[in-house]
Amino acid sequence: MIFGIGTDICDIRRIRASLERHGDRFAEKILSDAELATWRARGARWPERGVRYLATRFSAKEAFSKAIGLGMRMPMTWRLCEIGNLKSGQPVIVLHDGLKAWFEAQGLSAQVTVTDESEYAASFVVVEKN
Repeated sequence: MIFGIGTDICDIRRIRASLERHGDRFAEKILSDAELATWRARGARWPERGVRYLATRFSAKEAFSKAIGLGMRMPMTWRLCEIGNLKSGQPVIVLHDGLKAWFEAQGLSAQVTVTDESEYAASFVVVEKN
């Protein structure tokens, strides 16, 4: 049974401007430790890939927060929600600490998809009650 759905579209230019204004501090607020490592590696090879990676993660976390109905309030935080990838490349939501405990206590599961194209990143999340 569907618990909630969420979608988000993010202007990549806005993410780039935030990075220019706030530097790594902006990414450190949004990304988990594992995501930060990926962001740094991608950005070191090709800075634009790093910006797009950050934009897709920002978008997916916004979509997830909408799907669970909390927005960005506890236990939902940027860093407790991680967007990982399976070996196949499929994106997955990995939750940590209090957000993970809350999500599991609700008996929920989630599916996420992310995409980016020239100036925008977009995400869609479906959360189901098990």
